[in-house]
Amino acid sequence: MKTDIEIAQEAELIPITEIAEKLGMTEDDIELYGKYKAKISEEYLDKIKNNKNGKLILVTAINPTPAGEGKTTTSVGLGQAFGKLGKKAVIALREPSLGPCFGIKGGAAGGGMAQVVPMEDLNLHFTGDFHAITSANNLCAALLDNHIQQGNELNIDTRQIVWKRCLDMNDRVLRNIVVGMGSKLDGFVREDHFVITVASEIMAVLCLAEDMEDLKRRLDRMVVAYNYDGEAVTAGQIKATGAMAALLKDAIKPNLIQTLEHTPAIVHGGPFANIAHGCNSVRATKSALKMADYVVTEAGFGADLGAEKFFDIKCRQAGLFPDAAVLVATVRALKYNGGVAKADLNEENLEALKRGISNLEKHIENLHKYKVPVVVTLNVFVTDTEAELKFVEDFCRNMGCDFALSRVWEKGGEGGIELANAVINTLETKESHFEPIYDTKLSIREKIEIVSKEIYGAGEVAFAPSALKQIERLEALGYGELPVCMAKNQYSLSDDPNLLGRPSGFTMNIREVYVSAGAGFVVALTGAVVTMPGLPKNPAAYNIDVTDDGVITGLF
Repeated sequence: MKTDIEIAQEAELIPITEIAEKLGMTEDDIELYGKYKAKISEEYLDKIKNNKNGKLILVTAINPTPAGEGKTTTSVGLGQAFGKLGKKAVIALREPSLGPCFGIKGGAAGGGMAQVVPMEDLNLHFTGDFHAITSANNLCAALLDNHIQQGNELNIDTRQIVWKRCLDMNDRVLRNIVVGMGSKLDGFVREDHFVITVASEIMAVLCLAEDMEDLKRRLDRMVVAYNYDGEAVTAGQIKATGAMAALLKDAIKPNLIQTLEHTPAIVHGGPFANIAHGCNSVRATKSALKMADYVVTEAGFGADLGAEKFFDIKCRQAGLFPDAAVLVATVRALKYNGGVAKADLNEENLEALKRGISNLEKHIENLHKYKVPVVVTLNVFVTDTEAELKFVEDFCRNMGCDFALSRVWEKGGEGGIELANAVINTLETKESHFEPIYDTKLSIREKIEIVSKEIYGAGEVAFAPSALKQIERLEALGYGELPVCMAKNQYSLSDDPNLLGRPSGFTMNIREVYVSAGAGFVVALTGAVVTMPGLPKNPAAYNIDVTDDGVITGLF
């Protein structure tokens, strides 16, 4: 059996200019990054802004398991299936982070016969967006330390610097460091921190900005520190905005590539959903809606993280109105949630499936709370039995969802036609009445409690004393009416990754709360979640190499 990278490397790509032509673009409307990648020009984005919007379809999933779910693969396959049916569709995805590519998760180009390509380019440096974000973030950090070194006119309290440096790599030893060691010329000695680039506020800012003017406005108001009077000090006050914007001038433009079947894909931005807001850029989604009749987008990890943030943060801020949600699961993952060991997942086990389907049930209930129609799809494995597939289908239809089997990994667009028809049927027969789950006028604490109880299923929420003080200060500074971005492990509905299925009545632990004022949300850190991942014992990097003739191997 061929690997994903072998399939991608053997694919016959067509020039990106021809992909652009499918969307009504000329060569003047794109900026080429080689033969198969391009950025969409500002002039074209301005030209299409008054076009009618297509239908917006969110693809989300149950909580991830070692058995695999295939959310991105389903997103790509669904877009290809629309193409098979003669529909004009665009796929809007996130860019992969380098950290997981060399760590444990792998890339984010889809899989099998449902991939976006060129796969190696996308999973590695792509068009340089993440490097630009990293550079802008660290420029801000350098300007902040330089301001303190050059006299500290703003009276910044060096014990209350909240801006962190970043790197798009899993490097646990950088989580907590000491900087400024050496002589007086080397700066003030203080504790500092790194986050992974996809958790940086500039990533969120880029992904939520409408245009360059909005980007600069958001960069300007990012809180970098507090002064001795407890007042917020912003990036604008340390005069970092213009230079950061210059570094992000090209990164703010959405990227255009293609799938294995030449369906257009706009891939732009990539915040993690477990430690950030987990959605591709507003610009990518909005431009896709102006180009196509059907837009397939995704949000990271399970629906408790990605979909919640897509609805409560991205759609709220950008004025987006989702028409339907596709919820991805596998029989194997549901059995894993039901207590079956990974080694035994190939065997039929209806009892375990009945136990594990509670995870799917909770995600369906959550999506219905947003008043968006839901289609459930099962990624089919050859080991799935008819009895198992039938059980899940009956369960989903009894919950008021359309249902379809998906074989896009094996068959590409052809394997997604059943799903595409189910989505079209849902769009034509069920109306979306989308609304966020909470009012931003509620207190920060109330909003955290609503997400924890309504979406995660917590019985109570325990706030660390320091977190309560942080909330009090943020509300006093005027940040109380922002939405909340919950940083939580992705493997469980709870803050304990070992609680599978549908845990309930547990205590959600909030240990830290801080503001991302430029992004426009308040972040709540739960449990033991970290914003700079580490590498596993046997990282994927061990298997990645380049042949003598320049072909990359081992990337997945």
